[in-house]
Amino acid sequence: MAKISKIEAQKRRGRYNIYLDGHYAFPVAESVLIKFRLMKGLELDKNQVAAITTADAQARAYSRMLDYLAHSLRTESDIVKKLHDLETPEQFIAPILQKLRDQHLVDDHEYAASYVRTAMITSLKGPGVIRQHLRTKKIGDNDIESALTQFTPERQQENAAKLAQKLFKRYRSQPRMRQEQKVRQGLMTKGYASALFDQVKASVEPAEDPEEQDELLTQQAEKLWRRYRRYEGRAWVQHFKQGMFRRGFDLDRVQAWLDDHEE
Repeated sequence: MAKISKIEAQKRRGRYNIYLDGHYAFPVAESVLIKFRLMKGLELDKNQVAAITTADAQARAYSRMLDYLAHSLRTESDIVKKLHDLETPEQFIAPILQKLRDQHLVDDHEYAASYVRTAMITSLKGPGVIRQHLRTKKIGDNDIESALTQFTPERQQENAAKLAQKLFKRYRSQPRMRQEQKVRQGLMTKGYASALFDQVKASVEPAEDPEEQDELLTQQAEKLWRRYRRYEGRAWVQHFKQGMFRRGFDLDRVQAWLDDHEE
């Protein structure tokens, strides 16, 4: 048995040094000091000292999670990963996580709701991308779908229209059909359903410049016509048409250019 001869406050708030029989023995958090009712004159055996130091190690790990949570919302999977990164003993993880839940400091349902609100207001991410992000955070499907109810069809259409406008500007030098393909693909990549493009297309697609489109077609057609001249007759024409179609040109316009060229 050893007797507590001194309890000294550290410079770090909420931490104390414990002295046994006149010698420094171990540090403890204030919560551990209270839990074990440590006071001067109390006698401790080896098992009690082991229990106290183990409780303090858990308290320190919990304190580090409070610091981690101070910067932003975290998911349960974030907490578990951080504890593993800090090489926290496995037996500490479940109690720490439960304590954080009980104090409403970690809540996957609220995290999902908050993330959806932020994403739909500050970004143009669609529900598909948002859903995938939340799944990587190991949030349950029920919490995800509940959070996504905030992202109403009307709001999705509004955000999709803004994104489509930006994409049409990006691809304005492409053939009209290729522009539409790229914008539709861009919306889907950002997590929107393909049908949303059809809903917003009429309101956001810029007016076509016939002269610009004709010039673009002519430049590409002359290049491909020369490239495929190694073929003869119908094979030449067929490869040419296929090449122009793959590049997003309307086949009726391609045929019109071909008719003029052949004449």
